[in-house]
Amino acid sequence: MNILLTVDPEIPVPPGLYGGIERIVDGLINAYLEAGHNVTLCANKESKVPCRLVAWPGQKSQQWSDTLKNMAALTGLVMKGRFDVIHSYSRLAYMTALFPMRIPKIMSYQREPSLGQIGKAVKLAKKGSLVFTGCSGYIASQIQPVAEAYTIYNFAPVRRYTATAEVGADAPLVFLGRLEYIKGPHIAIEVAKSSGRRLVIAGNLPPEAQGYFDEKIGPYLDDRITYIGPVNDEQKNTLLGQALAMLMPIQWNEPFGIVMAEAMACGTPVLGFPYGSVPEVVDNGVTGFVCADVREMVARIGDLGAISRAGVRKMAEQRFTDKVIAGDYLALYEKLISRSAK
Repeated sequence: MNILLTVDPEIPVPPGLYGGIERIVDGLINAYLEAGHNVTLCANKESKVPCRLVAWPGQKSQQWSDTLKNMAALTGLVMKGRFDVIHSYSRLAYMTALFPMRIPKIMSYQREPSLGQIGKAVKLAKKGSLVFTGCSGYIASQIQPVAEAYTIYNFAPVRRYTATAEVGADAPLVFLGRLEYIKGPHIAIEVAKSSGRRLVIAGNLPPEAQGYFDEKIGPYLDDRITYIGPVNDEQKNTLLGQALAMLMPIQWNEPFGIVMAEAMACGTPVLGFPYGSVPEVVDNGVTGFVCADVREMVARIGDLGAISRAGVRKMAEQRFTDKVIAGDYLALYEKLISRSAK
C-alpha cells in the first residue's frame, strides 16, 4: 500500500521527550515499512523518519492562516500523488477539500472528539470514504452515534523495554506523567504516605501548573518522596522496571495513557482509578488493579505480590505492541480500500 500519514506541525517525529501521538506515528511508520508498504509523512520539518517527509508550511495548529496553508498543501500532495489511504492524526480541517474524494480517509482521535465537527465532515465526505478511530473504546463510543468509528489502541515500544522479574522489598511506587491536577500526582503522594512506601515522581511540569506544584507537590518532597523531572525511554526503562507499581490516580477521563502500556512492558503492574480508558487497559487482577478510590489503591498495594510480572509483560506483548496495532490499522486500511473500489 501507498500510505499517507499526517500529524500536527508543532512536534517532530519522533519527539525528544513529550509527544505521545508523535511516538505512535513513529512506531507505525517503522512497522509499515517493515511490512513492505510505502509511507509518506506530513509533519514538522525537524522530523527524522525513514520514509518520505513532507514538511507542513504552517507551524501552528491553532492559527487559522496556518490551517489554510496546511489544508492547501495536503490537497496538492494528494492530487499529485497516488495514495491508497490517508490516515490523519492532525487536524480534521486539513482534509476538508479531500472529503468529496473517493480515497479512503481515516481520522484518529487521541482526545475527546468534537462531535459537531465530525458530523459536518461526514456530511461533506463521499459516503463510506471517511471513518474514525478512537485510541480506546471510551473515545470511539462517543463518535459512533454520528460516524463510523473503530477502537484501535495505542501502543508502547515494548521491544525497547526490559521486563524485571522481581523487585526488592523496598521497591518504590512510581508516578509518571505531566505534573498537573488532572493526572493526580498529589494523590500519588497521599497513597505513598498512607501505605508507607517510597514514591518517585517523574514527568514534565507545564508552566501553567507551577502554582499547583508549589502547593500540592513541592512541600511534600523529601528523602522518601522525590521528583526527578522528565525522563527519556532509557530512563523510563530503569524507573518503571524497578518500581513495585505505577500509580495512575487520574482525575479525568484519560483517553488512553501510553504510560500504562510502558509500565506493563517493564512487567510493572498499574494501579489506576476507573476513569476513561483505565478499565480497558488494565486487566483487573492480571496487569494491575482498577481502584475505586485512595483507600482501595492503598489496600491493593498489599495484593501486588499475587500478580506475575512476567504475565504483565506477556499481556503488553499481546495487546500493546507496534506490530499488533499496526496490524489492526492495516486491516482497516484494506477494508476501506476494498470498499472504495466497489
